[in-house]
Amino acid sequence: MQISKRVAGIRPSMTLATSAKAKAMKARGIDVVGFGAGEPDFKTPAHICEAAIQAIHDGHHGYIVPSSGLADLKAAVAAYLARRCGLAYEPEQILIACGGKHALYEAFLATLEPGDEAILPAPYWVSYPEMIRLADARASVIPAGSDQGFKITPRQLASAITPRTRLVVLNSPSNPTGVVYTRAELRALADVVAGSGLWVFSDEIYNELVYDDVDTCSFAACRDGLLGQTVTFGGASKSWAMTGWRIGWAAGPADLIQAIGNLQDQSTSNPTSISQYAAVAAVSGPTEPLEKMKAEFDRRRVYMVDRLNAMPGVRCVRPQGAFYCFPDVSGTYERVLGKKAEGPRSVAFAAKVLEEAKVALVPGGGAGAFGDDRCVRLSFATSMAEIEKGLDRLEKFLRG
Repeated sequence: MQISKRVAGIRPSMTLATSAKAKAMKARGIDVVGFGAGEPDFKTPAHICEAAIQAIHDGHHGYIVPSSGLADLKAAVAAYLARRCGLAYEPEQILIACGGKHALYEAFLATLEPGDEAILPAPYWVSYPEMIRLADARASVIPAGSDQGFKITPRQLASAITPRTRLVVLNSPSNPTGVVYTRAELRALADVVAGSGLWVFSDEIYNELVYDDVDTCSFAACRDGLLGQTVTFGGASKSWAMTGWRIGWAAGPADLIQAIGNLQDQSTSNPTSISQYAAVAAVSGPTEPLEKMKAEFDRRRVYMVDRLNAMPGVRCVRPQGAFYCFPDVSGTYERVLGKKAEGPRSVAFAAKVLEEAKVALVPGGGAGAFGDDRCVRLSFATSMAEIEKGLDRLEKFLRG
């Protein structure tokens, strides 16, 4: 039987593939330190779990929830975005989806036509290019390497815009780099696109995880007039340790949100009702659990970046958000891989580190990766004990 070209061409996520390989090795009794998964190692806060249990007891487990989301959760997300981000959305401008990933996928489908272009800064999250391609559009990639702090410039953005450009993707704080655009940097990018008719997809799933007192903001809040062309994406997975609950959201102009809701109506219908009641408790509840998780991530972040920058041939831009380091390890390639290594070198590097040091890293280059073959990604969403052990192994390997 024939498989469609659209689906046959999908490149598996390098992140998920790395995590799966590490888990398989652990299942065989091999002591592997995994830096692959972008998943908090904390339990979902108790008050959120209790809200889900109460929803079950109250019988909130049927089809009665609207496809585009529970009214109470839309109102709670709108209130959260106003309180936390300074964004004025009405509940009808909010869509609740089966995770932030699904909200993004639906939005790409709702805005892109065949032949359109979506501007995508690199390094990028692994799923953006595939989502754009599945919408029969083309990703117009702007490279922003470690030499420029993994941030695109206004000049680069302006140069990338063509008559076929339909939207611009921004991800701050970033996966995989952990970099955060400052308020001033966002305003400078906004000056390029404001009033242009282009959509801006601002993926802010890590917005609660910003360190070093960086002066940043939501893209749509960085200057007047951006709400009408911006879609703001977020979710409960990262900040509230709710990865498996699968609740994300999109906020934007009502007509686009309604169109995405129509698509969701004919694909998934409503996200899990019980998870939505839990998410109401998350975005409306106490902030202490978030603050404790953030403080621990911050401690791990400082330790990891300092250790990486002390290793031979490694240079790591200091991440100021999310829970990732994205070091440039290209200075080690010739010694570790030799001069004639074929294919993406970050893939070969990560494979050798996994085989010899038993440390799982995610390659920056290769199919289904982040668009920068000089780098690898390490997540510090794991215990300090594992971080210390894994970095000890990596340093020993590199000092060989």
